[in-house]
Amino acid sequence: MSMSKDSATHTALSVDVPSVVSSSVVGVFAGTPGTPFWATMATRCSEFLSGGLRLFCADRAAGSDFSFRSVDVLPFVSREGGRLPSCWRKTLDVKKVRRRGSRIGAVRWKCLLARGCCARDTKDYIDDKLQSTADFEHLNTLLSNVELQRSQLQSQLDDATRELQEARRSADDHQAALAAQIDEFQTLQASIDLRQRIVAQSDAPDEAIRRLGPPMKKLHRVDLAHNYLLLLQDVENLRQAARSCLPQSPKAALEPYTKLKQLSLRLKELQHPADGAAVHLVGYVESVATLLWDEMKKVMSDEMDALLQKRGWPNVDPDSDVDDEWLQCFDKLMDLQAPEVLYSPEVVVLLPVDVMAQIFVKEFRFHFMSDRPTAKPEVIGAHCFPWFLALVEKWEGFFRDNFGPILASKFSDTAASQKMVYMDPVCAFITSMLPVMREKVTATMEEAVKSPAFLSDLISQLMTFDENLRSLYVYDGGNTEGEWGGLTAEVLGVHFDIWLQAEKKFALERYQGIMAPAEARTIDYDSAPAGKTKSTFAAVRVTDLLRSVTTRYERIKRFSHKLRFLIDIQLAILDEYHDHLRGVLEAYLSITSTVGRAFGVTKEQIAALEGTGALETLCKVYGSADHVVNTLKDWSNEEFFITLWEQLQARAKASENQNNLAGGMSYDHVKDRTSAAVGSEDDGGILFDETIAAYSARRKRAEEFLGEALIDTHRKAFRAYIQRPQWTTIADDPGVDSYQLAITSELDEPLRILKRDLDFLSRALGTAVFRRVWRVALEKLNTILWNDVLMGHNFTASGAAQFAQDMRAISSLVERYIPDGSGSLESLLDAVRLLNLPNQAKEGELSLREATDLVFTDNTEAKKVLDRLGIDSLTPANARPVLQRRVENAE
Repeated sequence: MSMSKDSATHTALSVDVPSVVSSSVVGVFAGTPGTPFWATMATRCSEFLSGGLRLFCADRAAGSDFSFRSVDVLPFVSREGGRLPSCWRKTLDVKKVRRRGSRIGAVRWKCLLARGCCARDTKDYIDDKLQSTADFEHLNTLLSNVELQRSQLQSQLDDATRELQEARRSADDHQAALAAQIDEFQTLQASIDLRQRIVAQSDAPDEAIRRLGPPMKKLHRVDLAHNYLLLLQDVENLRQAARSCLPQSPKAALEPYTKLKQLSLRLKELQHPADGAAVHLVGYVESVATLLWDEMKKVMSDEMDALLQKRGWPNVDPDSDVDDEWLQCFDKLMDLQAPEVLYSPEVVVLLPVDVMAQIFVKEFRFHFMSDRPTAKPEVIGAHCFPWFLALVEKWEGFFRDNFGPILASKFSDTAASQKMVYMDPVCAFITSMLPVMREKVTATMEEAVKSPAFLSDLISQLMTFDENLRSLYVYDGGNTEGEWGGLTAEVLGVHFDIWLQAEKKFALERYQGIMAPAEARTIDYDSAPAGKTKSTFAAVRVTDLLRSVTTRYERIKRFSHKLRFLIDIQLAILDEYHDHLRGVLEAYLSITSTVGRAFGVTKEQIAALEGTGALETLCKVYGSADHVVNTLKDWSNEEFFITLWEQLQARAKASENQNNLAGGMSYDHVKDRTSAAVGSEDDGGILFDETIAAYSARRKRAEEFLGEALIDTHRKAFRAYIQRPQWTTIADDPGVDSYQLAITSELDEPLRILKRDLDFLSRALGTAVFRRVWRVALEKLNTILWNDVLMGHNFTASGAAQFAQDMRAISSLVERYIPDGSGSLESLLDAVRLLNLPNQAKEGELSLREATDLVFTDNTEAKKVLDRLGIDSLTPANARPVLQRRVENAE
């Protein structure tokens, strides 16, 4: 319970109650009537009590003794058989109450509510307890209870008085101690201020610092030297402890060595924050740790080597089992090296396997790194690589059967279990042999870079060697995140640009060789089956060249190298061939166009386009472009190019450096050469998008030129036929069937040319493009014959019959090569049918006069006539001028 501000001047105390307090008083507390404190106490009393309770408030003015005054009378009644509940005993500590700006000590007060008879009038109490004569028998007990309660109340009052006095003394003592501390602090502060002023006005401290500086530095050096000596002593102790355990217990030797290694690493960590201090000490400890490790391995290796000499290694049966001593020696070496294997970031050569491989390393050096014929650089692929693979194959079973279980027991439950170089003894043997092979390859490369041809062969042979190790022995080189790059990756990391330029030079030379012969620019009719577009020999050979280039680099593991090969060699060749095809089209256009002829065209050039020459030139371009487009689309569905495209997309999306997307090539350069979809969310792109688009444009342009060439040829061929004036002649025998008529002589040459062109194009072009080109040409021929023949002349019945026979000849020729191809001439053929209506019709048929009258009546009647005749391609507007071409209707 906390006191309100109004009750601050009436501190509740338990004191000696003056005589004014009667025996009916059961509580004493302090407070001011009308304040919240007083109201709270009064309310709590009234919850349990009714009757008369006189409460007294102890007042004390500042600096005066306590006085008591009666302040109120509260009614109450006991609800527990005349006894107050024990919960009315309350204690409240009020600490450090400030009143009128002065500090007073903590005061403890108690509101004591006595248990016993309720405070009532004496008469009521007696009436309540003595209601019958039988109650007088218990009078002594009642008096005893009353006396006991009074004694308890008096005891409580005495305890409260004593506690009050102790609280006063404690508060006074605390106040005095606090005042003494304040005085002591002020005295100390004054002394400090005085000393500060004295020191500030004196030069003695600076002089003392100058005098003490050199001795302190010497002391620091002595202390540092002492610590250095202790550290060196610990280093030497650890080294001796490790030495003492070898070769009997390599595991025990690892404990002091590990401490020494950790000490070395810790010193290196602390050296950087200390600005590189103690360079010699750090270097010394590191060198001791390194030399100790080398010494430990040498001791154990010597033991293994001695055992191998006793067993006659390698003159043992590859199918035999090793003895227990050999296995124990192998196991001890692995115990020594296990921590290095587990915690080294680099691939570690297994020590026991390496000791066993040393005899083969010496043999390798004798054969391939001496002055023997087999050591010549140019025979590395013929002797060195096969010898290595044969050696591994010979001892594969021996290593795996004898030492595989030991490696499995050491590393099966560790992170090293993911690396075959630690789990498979054969892979460990390969790891031991690879350094000498790497040395041989490096020496050979120094000679190979001087000869591009040798360099190209060497890289190919090295790729095959790496592939054999990966496929035959699952060698991973300790790489758990991707495929082992092999020795090829190491070589190309240094010599890639030289190799790329050599390969590019060879590829371009082969391309020039392909394009040089005249035969290469002819159509290869065996390049595709019937109904498919035929390519030129050059196009087929160029794609074969590109395929061979792919085989040169598809086994490379580094993405940037593969992309450089694709762009710098393959796309470069495709660009050159594309420029060749575009040049052919431009030359054709310059020869055939009016503008081109104005600049002068040679007779040889014109002669080359005579006959089917123009069609052949265009078919070469179309077929070559079509072959390249189809080939590139097929390649884009192959796994190699799909993977390469996915890697390019991933690199483009993740790369923040747009100037170096891969291999020094910028994002824009790669995008322009491959596909506009590079780096986008579009999943429909492929590596050859831009190249396919360029060749498709050439193919489309060649197809357009083919249609135009046919149209121009037909216009020239039909020129004499168009000018024929005999359409109004009258036949000698009008009753002759038109089907029995011979075709017009002026049509012989056009039919020959049509047959020639149809025959040539049917062999050179695929069915779809063949039909497209001829549809365009025949539609134009239909227009020419309609305008210049049908609409340009009047026809007698015999002239119309002759024209119909000519059209049937053209249609029959077209149908022979293009089924339903005469549909492009449908409107002309229907017009000829309408033109050939007889003057005298048979029963049920229309005559020329009847048809003419109905057609010219209105559109409805005209449509009925056309429907009756089965003519769908003509409208009434087209039919009327056709009928007017008959001389009978000319007026």
